[in-house]
Amino acid sequence: MITGIGYAVPNKVVTNDDLTHLYETSDEWIYTRTGIRERRVFASDDEAFDLLRQAAEQAVKNAGIDVETLDLIVAATSMPVQFMPSTSCMVQHLLGIKKNVPAFDISVACSGFVYGLDIASAYIKSGMAQNVLLVTIDNCSRYVDWADRRTSILFGDGIGAAVISAGAENDVPVINIKADGHVGDYITMPAAKGNCPFVDQTPTQQICTMKGQDVYKFVANVIPAYITDDILAQNGFAAEDIDYLILHQANQRIIKAVQERLGYDDSKVISNIERLGNTSASSILIALGEAIKDGKIKTPAKAVICGFGAGMCWGGGVINLRPGIFKTENIFQK
Repeated sequence: MITGIGYAVPNKVVTNDDLTHLYETSDEWIYTRTGIRERRVFASDDEAFDLLRQAAEQAVKNAGIDVETLDLIVAATSMPVQFMPSTSCMVQHLLGIKKNVPAFDISVACSGFVYGLDIASAYIKSGMAQNVLLVTIDNCSRYVDWADRRTSILFGDGIGAAVISAGAENDVPVINIKADGHVGDYITMPAAKGNCPFVDQTPTQQICTMKGQDVYKFVANVIPAYITDDILAQNGFAAEDIDYLILHQANQRIIKAVQERLGYDDSKVISNIERLGNTSASSILIALGEAIKDGKIKTPAKAVICGFGAGMCWGGGVINLRPGIFKTENIFQK
């Protein structure tokens, strides 16, 4: 079960009005199509790693455990602050963990938290771990093309952290993950080229590109039925059994479509996309932590979560939110 959570976002705010200096757009144009008014971006590597440490410490403190009792560290990141050492190993270093616990990264973009939760649950169910630290961080601002209005309006930087611990069997998250690589060209980020002097390559930047309309159609066609059929019905849940809906914060219109499909009123739907944009793998955890801290989520509760993104990968599940998973002061900068 999830025993502790933490989250963090950087101080620097980029508003829709700021983007009007880069290309022809407006606050109204962006907001009506996405539900986004502003997003946050890391000012430096130092800020990103400092916030990563704080979010991870926050999750461990909320879980009420010592860092030396962690058995595994998993980091979900597709747009990392650095590639080596891995983000998970950086977390081990930043937390001062003396044990040589295994640590590895996974790259499934905006589905990172759900995939990581499935991995953590599998380790715990198998008896290979008792306490797993899952962190999510994507440095989206480093990899988007800031001259491309289709993608740069969407993304922001952010960090999430969660401790998943062994507990009662009915507290184990019910997770379902899927992928369809045949439509992987909808969202791409090829490696940079032109570095090797022994091959003839035109130098390129490593930037994220997206076929926005194709992505939107795919998500709109797949995700609502996936939540009702694969996540809820197949696991014996009815829509009314769920207290809260926490989707990946990709587009407010997608969140609204799923909300209408489930027949939920606004009080059951958690959304912060207006202020933070799409923080990729971190969006669900940030939304969850912020909502608990602000009193929008009352625990104990059941929540349905769902992430979806590049790959194309998607995943979701039903999680139990116990009291106390978020107790400490958050470090979200207002």
